[in-house]
Amino acid sequence: MTIAICSDHAGVEYKAKLISYLLGKGYEVLNFGTDSTESMDYTDVAHPMAAAVEAGEADLGIALCGTGNGMAMTLNHHKGIRAGLAWNTAIGKLVKEHNNANVLVMPARFISYRMAVSIVRVWLTTEFAGGRHQRRIDKIPV
Repeated sequence: MTIAICSDHAGVEYKAKLISYLLGKGYEVLNFGTDSTESMDYTDVAHPMAAAVEAGEADLGIALCGTGNGMAMTLNHHKGIRAGLAWNTAIGKLVKEHNNANVLVMPARFISYRMAVSIVRVWLTTEFAGGRHQRRIDKIPV
């Protein structure tokens, strides 16, 4: 499985560690940046990462920024992207189980790295429940 990942300057430290974590678990990783703590615009990395998921170059995506909101707002403007913002494992599970989020977004300034890993782990291992949840997803305009 291939996972696309991106962050702005606020999430760059967690992103680097998550890349190592994911590679250690056998995932292929596509890094869309940034790789610097210098201030930058999250949109500059969110759009290319979303395009890779939309094109099937990556199966899933992970994005980090300060609050997670900017990334989520940007990513959800892409057809075929369902980006879910999660700040704990319960939310991480539900964005996959109920919303079939194909991109996980996390707020790097408001969670610990340990929590980020826990959220990623539960999100990656949770299956979409389908049923009534699929009916709801089908009502989201694309």
